[in-house]
Amino acid sequence: MHKIQQAIKWTVYTLLIVNFVFYFMEDWDRTLYTLNEGSSFLELTSEFATSIDEIGWFLLLFMFELETYVLSDSAWKGWTAYAVRGTRLFCYVLLAHSVYAFTVEVVDLRPTLRVENVSELCAMTDDDVSYVYNLEYTSVNDETCAELSTESAFFWRSEGVVTDAGGLQLERNLAWVDLIEVVVWLLILLVIEFTVRLQDRGVAAGPYITAGNAAQTMLYLILVAAAVYWVTLGHWLYFWDELLWIGGFAAIQMNLSDWRAEIQDKKINQAVP
Repeated sequence: MHKIQQAIKWTVYTLLIVNFVFYFMEDWDRTLYTLNEGSSFLELTSEFATSIDEIGWFLLLFMFELETYVLSDSAWKGWTAYAVRGTRLFCYVLLAHSVYAFTVEVVDLRPTLRVENVSELCAMTDDDVSYVYNLEYTSVNDETCAELSTESAFFWRSEGVVTDAGGLQLERNLAWVDLIEVVVWLLILLVIEFTVRLQDRGVAAGPYITAGNAAQTMLYLILVAAAVYWVTLGHWLYFWDELLWIGGFAAIQMNLSDWRAEIQDKKINQAVP
């Protein structure tokens, strides 16, 4: 059974790395429409917020794997402990950037800036703009304009990018989903950190452990709901990635469960005269 769990765990980790490649390519493709020579470094990193977020979570997952499974209690001391915790601190900086980037996205999408003197998208074919709907960017030209939208009112999504009313509302909804997801994952991280600290002190059962498990279950359900929302919009990659990350942290939960069993066994053995 243990070998099967390990095989599943490392399969999930491998698939997460594959997904990261797809996310990076998607972020890169988007920058072709959203960035220009005058874009700042922060604007650049904001466009790669998802990829940066993934890197942070990869490192965190690896650090938790070291602490909860790979490293023994005797090895968890000195420079090893400092290195793991230092890396986790760096990961928190990356995740803080993600929260910042997604928050800025939500705020930037609040104003409704209408494109003036335009009543059809084909009137913008000479303006070097792109049209976005459901996170898909398309250059507005004579071949595409009539197929992209038949609305008579258009709005600036960002510099050089326009959309119609339905597209703008959808962009706002998706920005909120991104922000909610990253905040929920951070809450899950806090619960796991809390559980790890308890088990470091030899606590393997009790109300705090029970409350932590209940909180994680509720938070994972929120993420499943977000995944279902993504798939209703045709974003199967996001749906699949969400499930894989849940699976990845479920593997950490299995490590914690095995660790709790070891703690309890030690207590039983110490109690036996």
